[in-house]
Amino acid sequence: MSDLSAVLDGEVLTSGDAGYDEARTVWNAMVDRRPELIVRCHSVPDVVAAIASSRADGLQIGVRCGGHSVVGHAVPDGGMMIDLTPMGAVVVDAERRRAHVQGGALLGALDIAAQQHGLATTAGNVSHTGVGGLTLGGGMGWLARQHGLSCDNVESFEVVTAAGEVLRASETENPELFWGLRGGGGNFGIVTEFEFRLHPVGTQALVVEHDFPSDQGGSALRAWRDLSATAPRAATFTAFVLGGVVTLGYVWVGDPEEGRALLPAFDSLGTATDTRVMDMSYVELQQRDDTIDGHAFRRYWKGHYFTGLPDDLIDAMLEGSAAPGLVPAASLQAYGGAIADVPDDATAFSQRGTAFEFVTAARWTDPAEDVERIAAARAYAATLDTYASGAYVNALNDEGLAGVRRAYPADKLARLTALKDTYDPDNVFRLNQNIPPSTKD
Repeated sequence: MSDLSAVLDGEVLTSGDAGYDEARTVWNAMVDRRPELIVRCHSVPDVVAAIASSRADGLQIGVRCGGHSVVGHAVPDGGMMIDLTPMGAVVVDAERRRAHVQGGALLGALDIAAQQHGLATTAGNVSHTGVGGLTLGGGMGWLARQHGLSCDNVESFEVVTAAGEVLRASETENPELFWGLRGGGGNFGIVTEFEFRLHPVGTQALVVEHDFPSDQGGSALRAWRDLSATAPRAATFTAFVLGGVVTLGYVWVGDPEEGRALLPAFDSLGTATDTRVMDMSYVELQQRDDTIDGHAFRRYWKGHYFTGLPDDLIDAMLEGSAAPGLVPAASLQAYGGAIADVPDDATAFSQRGTAFEFVTAARWTDPAEDVERIAAARAYAATLDTYASGAYVNALNDEGLAGVRRAYPADKLARLTALKDTYDPDNVFRLNQNIPPSTKD
């Protein structure tokens, strides 16, 4: 450790050091692992040195950005956490509409910097998520139907490979790596900088929510589904089911008055028990779903992609939400628009024909409920398996290779495996939704 500390711009933390427990604490409070070393990197040479040291000492690597992996991939028990959070700078070139974002930056930093110029790029729904993990898995967000996924807006990556090389990946430099980094997760290296395209989206947003009792949920969801099929790209339709209440609406990014033009169509859903029409800034929208209590909750989720929302699927979803026990919340978010404009083979991210993403998510504080909460989420998601076309890699949990095979079709998985063989044949970067090299099958 002393040799590593001597060459770093950053610092090395071990158990008992000030800041060690804070650095190993991530979004899911179920994750309570103790890395042997936490390397808080301040520069690209720090990342290179940390990778070399971990390989020399045989330490498993976890990479921390926002720490939002629900299974806690950033925290290797007895291994080395490479903590990128000190590398969180965002530099915006408003004239060129570009943002240079370091690998440890959070989405909120990108949003705030870009919004000073009325600009933004697709950047998730929770501001304390890491830019890196979100983008490398694809990156859904409120702007995706207008401007594509986060990965679709990357102009270039700076990446450190398992061999310690610092490469640039773009359409013209290392194009196959560029393809794989756009949706293939953290399998091929540690990204230390992203260059994003920005868009003039203004600074305003609108959120609309209508609550319906469960006995009206089926008819309301069918009408909501039908409206979603023809919705403007500025609207992302949302649904949320919990505790006998079905909440249906949309998020609009742009002129709120234009967004209000959709309101009369929602009369077709039926008589709502409550309606909320909320103007807010884009930054407020991005922070709306932030966890107020920090990283205090224990969490588990399961997800599906649906290419449609047939009546029997709606019925099964509502029936599952009404099952006895600690049934978790369920949500739907509409895809389509600019997401589907990109050919499916253009990026590692897959299943661009998805119409809706489904997630059932539980959060709780009592460890005694762990088994029941996890079982309930698994059981609920399993009732909808037959309707699913696959899954979003960033919504995978503890499914292992079976989950990876749901995220990527066989031909893409073969191409990603070949890329892994090239850039990480020893599977150094395996704490992720892992695509093992062919030599490690």
